Amino acid sequence: MSNLDREPVPALCGGRGFVVAEPVRELLSPRRVKLGEAGEVRRLLPNMGRRMVGAWCFVDHYGPDDIAEEPGMQVPPHPHMGLQTVSWLHEGEVLHRDSTGSTQQIRPRELGLMTSGRAISHSEESPRSHARFLHGAQLWVALPDSDRHTDPRFEHHSELPVVTASGLRATVILGGVDGATSPGTTYMPIIGADLALAQGADVRLPLEPDFEYAVLSMSGEAHVDGVPLLPGSMLYLGCGRTELPLRAESDAGLMLLGGEPFEEELVMWWNFIGRSNDDIAQARSDWMDSSRFGEVKGYDGDRLPAPALPPGPLKPRGRVR
Repeated sequence: MSNLDREPVPALCGGRGFVVAEPVRELLSPRRVKLGEAGEVRRLLPNMGRRMVGAWCFVDHYGPDDIAEEPGMQVPPHPHMGLQTVSWLHEGEVLHRDSTGSTQQIRPRELGLMTSGRAISHSEESPRSHARFLHGAQLWVALPDSDRHTDPRFEHHSELPVVTASGLRATVILGGVDGATSPGTTYMPIIGADLALAQGADVRLPLEPDFEYAVLSMSGEAHVDGVPLLPGSMLYLGCGRTELPLRAESDAGLMLLGGEPFEEELVMWWNFIGRSNDDIAQARSDWMDSSRFGEVKGYDGDRLPAPALPPGPLKPRGRVR
């Protein structure tokens, strides 16, 4: 669950001042980013126009990639602080290792949830023997100030609650949907759900009007509130909605992301979230000095070095440029 940019651009996000307090239909286009030795992702957040959706602050969509003759995902040990990572697969497997000693193979529609808290490091790789296709999403959730120094931990949930309607199967990843609640640990009101739509489905999903929302298209073709959404794109929906109309032109996979708008201003750089330039600079120094973030055991390779900090100080700002 890494940002592998060697020249990462600081993302200055958070604060309620730029939250759209009414329903909107804002289409976000992805930026293509290289991931590891043999992969590319479509980055939806942070975006040039919008930095967060609730506490969701980082969204990558990847695949489906044919990795039958390839090593697949190979992300060396790297650090995180101030956030949670969410691993979500539609196809393939990812082997997770981290500095708390956790080792876990994550399979499709199983929740791999890592809370970095004050400091953690981890690696991600496709197992040597792996499925032909790799397809999924990698996401981060910003931790509020009251919890950003919490102890690091990893959770794996192979069984998640499901909500069904005619032509819809909604798996609750984080938070709650229509009375069903995920076992994943959360630190503020949030929602993440995987929506599987059958061709011809025409349904309305209940929403919380105080939350802001976005929908990421994973596969197929669906209309979200009347807007056609193709794989690798995301539609920001704003606040003020009590339901969301969904219609599928083919079998389709979507991810619903949302939550209470995140009021704190953040600095996000590389794989760190802090509140000031000093937070980020200290974290980078600690990683390069091999202190604080622990050791990932069992990974066959070197750690990922941190890129150079930008020349000017990092300052927390709002949610959009």
